[in-house]
Amino acid sequence: MPELSTPPVSVALVGMPGSGKSALGRRLAQRLGWPFVDLDQVIEERAGCTIRELFEREGEAYFRDMEQRVIAEYSCGAVASVIATGGGAVLRPENRDMLRAGPQVIYLWSSPEALYRRLRHDVKRPLLQVADPLARLRSLYDARDPLYREVAGAVVDTGHASVTVLTRILHDLLVELGVVRAPAPPAAEAPVPAPRG
Repeated sequence: MPELSTPPVSVALVGMPGSGKSALGRRLAQRLGWPFVDLDQVIEERAGCTIRELFEREGEAYFRDMEQRVIAEYSCGAVASVIATGGGAVLRPENRDMLRAGPQVIYLWSSPEALYRRLRHDVKRPLLQVADPLARLRSLYDARDPLYREVAGAVVDTGHASVTVLTRILHDLLVELGVVRAPAPPAAEAPVPAPRG
């Protein structure tokens, strides 16, 4: 009887805005040799506008509907990929169910204060265009942190290390979780025979 092939396991990164999902996802995908999918970018391409414009034009509920369809499409794909989700992807129970059932989910954790230092000059994120972005980040964190932890199989602190170090940490974690194989050790060089004579 032929052995049944198991579907490939993708890796989905969840976390707050600015936690490193896109930057680390891109680097991790390069290291693994896998495709990288930024779900916010997919939505922008399909909507023909930026996320901020989509929020302004259609409202958050419309954006969340698009997000749910995209998560359904990519969470159980036929090809193993590294997926960067949007910061609010965990808000809908249906999305959390899909994330728990499909990919290996890793929560990229950062404190609201660290996120604020990274995002204080960012004008592209609609949820942070408020008078007090730090207070908004703390409020979002309080609401979302338990949901990220609910879907994640592992948590990685992205507050201080460099992208290079964090990429290596993520790769080693995926090896430990059995999602990817450890790279083969370099072959030992054959000893050079001593010259005769």
